[in-house]
Amino acid sequence: MSDSREHPYIPRLKQQLADGRIDRREFLRSATLLGLSAGAAYAFAGKVDGIASPAMAAQATAMPRGGTLRISMRVQEVTDPHTFSWIEPSNIARQVVEFLAVTGHDNITRPWLAERWEASEDLKTWTFHLRRDVTWRNGRRFTADDVVWNLKRVLDPETKSSMLGLMMGYLMDDAGKALWDANAIEKVDDFTVRLNCKVPQLAVPEHLFHYPMFILDPEEGGRFGPGANGTGAFELTEIAVSRKAVLKARKDGYWAGGPFLDGIEFIDLGDDPAADIGALASRQVHGLYSLAEERAQTVRGLDHLELYDVLTAFTAVARVKVTEKPFDDPRVRKALRLAIDQDAVLAVALQGIGQRAEHHHVCPIHPAYAELPFMGRDVEEAKRLLAEAGYPDGFETEIFCKKDPSWEPIGVQAMVEMWKEIGVRVKINLLPSAQYWDVWTEVPFGFTTWSHRPLGIMVLGLAYRSGTPWNESGYSNPEFDRLLTEAEGLLDVEARREVMAKLQRIMQEDGPIVQPVWRKLMTAYDKRVKGFRMHPSAYIFGHEIALAA
Repeated sequence: MSDSREHPYIPRLKQQLADGRIDRREFLRSATLLGLSAGAAYAFAGKVDGIASPAMAAQATAMPRGGTLRISMRVQEVTDPHTFSWIEPSNIARQVVEFLAVTGHDNITRPWLAERWEASEDLKTWTFHLRRDVTWRNGRRFTADDVVWNLKRVLDPETKSSMLGLMMGYLMDDAGKALWDANAIEKVDDFTVRLNCKVPQLAVPEHLFHYPMFILDPEEGGRFGPGANGTGAFELTEIAVSRKAVLKARKDGYWAGGPFLDGIEFIDLGDDPAADIGALASRQVHGLYSLAEERAQTVRGLDHLELYDVLTAFTAVARVKVTEKPFDDPRVRKALRLAIDQDAVLAVALQGIGQRAEHHHVCPIHPAYAELPFMGRDVEEAKRLLAEAGYPDGFETEIFCKKDPSWEPIGVQAMVEMWKEIGVRVKINLLPSAQYWDVWTEVPFGFTTWSHRPLGIMVLGLAYRSGTPWNESGYSNPEFDRLLTEAEGLLDVEARREVMAKLQRIMQEDGPIVQPVWRKLMTAYDKRVKGFRMHPSAYIFGHEIALAA
């Protein structure tokens, strides 16, 4: 987008940066969202150290070619990417099908299948101009019809995609059953798509990189598996759930350059983190999807491995179903929070690697995070709230938790001991990961991991907006929904922070979660692997990566 067409708010952002009212990260994020190129935004900020696309860093250097990269990761079903609930299957599909936009390792969102975009001054109209040099693997040209079909499919309530949690407020009717207007998703021409929103929305490009928002081939009706068509650098040739997934490099040329590898194999080694380390040490695999904190020291002792880490908004929450007793009472929910010593959970579960959380699911690294008085442990107040709610002697309940990764059951056990002190006796129902994935939205009390999102409003929309597919707690608060929609339409970060403070307080006083920690993600790769960078969402971009002999 040229300077002559830049969004009217960008000069204000430039002045706010110059005045020190916003930091460099917020300037870069907001300016690029409004259509300013990443290069122009970084240049204005005084330091051109970003990348225009996830592939550029790899393309900038002479990369080795050939070889098959083997990564240890759980292998789940990949039959419908629009309904994915976990990152692992998205890491398989991401090599085959792609997104309109990509949020990079620096948390800045850039065009991908879309070449550029423009937002109206009131943030109600977003126009996306598509790349004209992209073809599907079967040779068909990528066009606006593909984008329109995918957007309409993820917003169809019958699909049950979590995209509803992000886009429902501005593209759906008040009941969330249909598009708010027949022209809400508009094909302008063969390479231009326009979103005509019901209300202002500042994060449309970032929503388009939510991992279920893959652009699938409409001719395949949303189905995905070996041989599925895609615009990406690889083809899925084989998948065996709980065993492995095999991808081969596209032979007809990939529009973004590369890939450098002949293939990628994701190998499922089960729940035991020791198996990962053994496979790394013996060179059976070149890298891991993630590394348990307690294994980091072992990796440091292996000379052929490189350790990677990144501070993220990755977390896990002990969430309750607010529709079931005793969790239907907000006093009970707050008492569960007040029983927790976050620093103690961080120390025992994550070896102190990470950051304590504040029970509202908005991270200090999120733009517009509002700093509130810290909500720490208060056993006497927790007991008082339980008694007031009619549970002077506490109660018994059960929490469901995954076995893997190991920090999760350790953290849950620490919280169980703390809940005992307020009279709440909690039995842990420890499930294999695959079983937990089947019931995570159904159990009355569960400990669920949530991956990094670049904005706090995205997390809150996905997890706590009324009636959305990933609202596992059944939480429904009209004032929360109203404030969330308001925050989503505010460009000014200071004004948005004021609304975020209200949302965060609602979560602490009324919300459905106990959230003790933020997690620092870690992984390890063989030093022969080139071009890998740890993404804050644990996403893997295979077309960036090469393997030295």
